[in-house]
Amino acid sequence: MPPCSAIAVGEDTMTPNPLDDVELDGRALAAVVVAHPDDETLWCGGYILAHPEFRWRIVTLCRATDPDRAPKFRRVLEQLGAEGEMADLDDGPNQIPLPIEKVQQTILRLLPAHSYNLLMTHGPRGEYTQHRRHEECCRSVVGLWQSGRVNTRELWQFAYEDGGRTYLPRVRKDADRRDVLTNDIWLEKRRLMTDVYGYATGSWEVKTTPREEGFWCSASADAAAKRTAPRE
Repeated sequence: MPPCSAIAVGEDTMTPNPLDDVELDGRALAAVVVAHPDDETLWCGGYILAHPEFRWRIVTLCRATDPDRAPKFRRVLEQLGAEGEMADLDDGPNQIPLPIEKVQQTILRLLPAHSYNLLMTHGPRGEYTQHRRHEECCRSVVGLWQSGRVNTRELWQFAYEDGGRTYLPRVRKDADRRDVLTNDIWLEKRRLMTDVYGYATGSWEVKTTPREEGFWCSASADAAAKRTAPRE
C-alpha cells in the first residue's frame, strides 16, 4: 500500500484517506484516543506492547500543561515506540460537561491522518464509576466515525466495569474480545505505571491495572453507535 498523503488543513473540510491507504513507512496505522495520560497504559497498554508492527499514535484530551503527567506521558510514548500528542481540555474536579463539537474538533487536531486500520478509545460508560471525560471521549470518537470525519477499519472500545464501585475495574462479561497478557507484557505494562507514571504499588491505579484486557469491537460506525447508545 502507498503511504498516507497529507490532509487538507481546514478543520471543517478535512476528509479521511481511503481505507486502502492507511500505512506509513510500511506499517499499518493504529490510534488510541483517551481522556488522560495513563488511560492508554491502563486499558490497552498490553495490546500496544504486544503489537509493535503497528505505527501507533496515542493522544489524550486533557493534561497537556500538567507539569507532572505531561512529561511522564511523553516518556511512556518513547517506551511504547509510539508518537502522540496531548490537548488541554478542562479536567477539573467538577467535570462540567463539554460541548461534543469542541471535543470532536480537539480529536481532529490530534489525529492528523484521520484514517486508521484500528482505532481504540473508551467505552460508552467509561471503565469505572464515573468519569464524564471518558464518556465524552467515546461519544465524540463514534460521532466522528459516523460523520466520516475519521475513518477506521475497526473501532475497539474498552470494555470494563466496576460494579458501581464495589470492586476494581475488570473486563465486562459481554466483551467481544478478552486478552490475558503474557507475563512479560504484563510486567512491562505494570512497570510503566509504577516506574514511569510513578504510582505507588498499593495505589488504586496500580491495583486496577488489569492483566486481562477487554474490548468491544465494531467493524462499522453503525455498530459502534448502537454499542454507544444508552444501555441498562
